[in-house]
Amino acid sequence: MTQDELLKQLEELAGRVNIIIRYESLKNEDPATFGGLCRVKEQSVLFLHAKATVKRKIAMITESLKRYDVDEIFLRPALREHLKKDRSLNGDYNLGGNE
Repeated sequence: MTQDELLKQLEELAGRVNIIIRYESLKNEDPATFGGLCRVKEQSVLFLHAKATVKRKIAMITESLKRYDVDEIFLRPALREHLKKDRSLNGDYNLGGNE
């Protein structure tokens, strides 16, 4: 699975657990800030820097999804395996595909 495919599947899963993902320009923020999960009017919203790398977006969405129980949701095996692994924001995402 490529990183782009993984990102798309993570975005779809986030929607299925009612997380809204917003890609925003965070230019006024600390450059080290890539976004985060918060509640806005009782809705979970994950803000991500629009110019973050695909790898960083994958890491941020993965970290946010760890707060949700997805055991009863049908997931492709590669996506389920990805979510089971303990990954940090600086982790290496060996996806076996093109970057």
